[in-house]
Amino acid sequence: MTEPQDTNTPSPNSQQSSESPKGKMTEAEKNVKKNPIADIWNNATIGLEQLRKTAIGWLTVPEEEVAKILEQVRAELPTTEALLIGKPQAGKSSIVRGLTGVSAEIIGQGFRPHTQHTERYAYPSEDLPLLIFTDTVGLGDVNQETEKIIEELAGDLKQDNNRARVIIWTVKINDFATDTLKEIATKLRQEYPNLPCLLVVTCLHEVYPSDVEDHPDYPPDFEAVNRAFAAIKEGFKGLYNRAVMIDFTLEEDGYNPVFYGLEAFRDTLADLLPEAEARTIHQLLDEQASQQLGNLYRDVGRRYILAFTVMAATAAAVPLPFATMPVLTTLQVSMVGLLGQLYGQTLNPSQAGGVVSAIAGGFLAQAVGRELVKFIPGFGSVIAASWAAAYTWALGEGACVYFGDLMGGKKPDPQKIQSVMNEAFKEAKERFKGIQR
Repeated sequence: MTEPQDTNTPSPNSQQSSESPKGKMTEAEKNVKKNPIADIWNNATIGLEQLRKTAIGWLTVPEEEVAKILEQVRAELPTTEALLIGKPQAGKSSIVRGLTGVSAEIIGQGFRPHTQHTERYAYPSEDLPLLIFTDTVGLGDVNQETEKIIEELAGDLKQDNNRARVIIWTVKINDFATDTLKEIATKLRQEYPNLPCLLVVTCLHEVYPSDVEDHPDYPPDFEAVNRAFAAIKEGFKGLYNRAVMIDFTLEEDGYNPVFYGLEAFRDTLADLLPEAEARTIHQLLDEQASQQLGNLYRDVGRRYILAFTVMAATAAAVPLPFATMPVLTTLQVSMVGLLGQLYGQTLNPSQAGGVVSAIAGGFLAQAVGRELVKFIPGFGSVIAASWAAAYTWALGEGACVYFGDLMGGKKPDPQKIQSVMNEAFKEAKERFKGIQR
């Protein structure tokens, strides 16, 4: 009688087969082939590894590709270049503050010499600007400088940079010594008759009746204001497309609101710009983004965040799955670096990237999901742009909380940051729903 073979004990044959030459199937391999569960597991493991390698391939984009996409984003950004032409103390820097929400100190540090008679400030950054302000410096009634100023401005305007441009003539309401400014306006108008020009009359409170201590409802209806405004418009007749009155003061001046006439200025300026640039101006000045913020840092911070949100949406609209992720990361790291500077924290790109990683939390998985929707024809880029805008806004809000805690001498609370980001993301998804370029 033959003893039954113990199936749990390896047989000499099986031992031999395990040492079989390469190319022959072993018993273990035969068992795996017969076992469907093992087969599924084996295939799944291989599939996951392949997916991991594929994902790494998707997420790894050469620097030259990133540069190429960034160049495309720059080309498609709705950038407005505003030439602020007026005498010193006419309110040009105040206009920059009104449009960007950035403090006077930051704007003062941001202007850089451009030509002999002009300085330039790019918002929010030189690399990817949404607004570029060119300010004439030292413009007075010095006749011998006029031709040089006109030559420099005309030289700038001749450069074809595909940006929307507008000239903003700034005149104080009580300043009638404007011969030099009119000469510049006349020559530029003759050379560039189709370039939109906005006449902005500033410093209204300087001609208010003596018993008026604050701004009235806009527009002001005082005889001195109306008479002076009409005279200035008559003096610049034929040199502008639209005219508006504003009075942008400093907080310590005591006038309320600080940016008196901002909505009228915004709407008038937007009327002179192409659709995309006009929409950007409205987004940057959206009242919902700045109402009742409670502190100046968050107010200024949200203006930066909104600017980068618009850029992130533009970048994400590029219909190439995963190709825009490095660009979005670059934008978001730049945003966090600027917010850190606002809160007194100087960060290099590596440190800013570390902050992004620290506060981003579980949003990475959603980022991958956002990229996958780009495979959906027609709708993918719109959804991706909306998501990128909302996520960038949420990340900026989280960064403000992070830096705010550091400024207050506190250790940043990850749970509080995540809570703020989740809430901000939820609200921003609705706000930026359907945003596209």
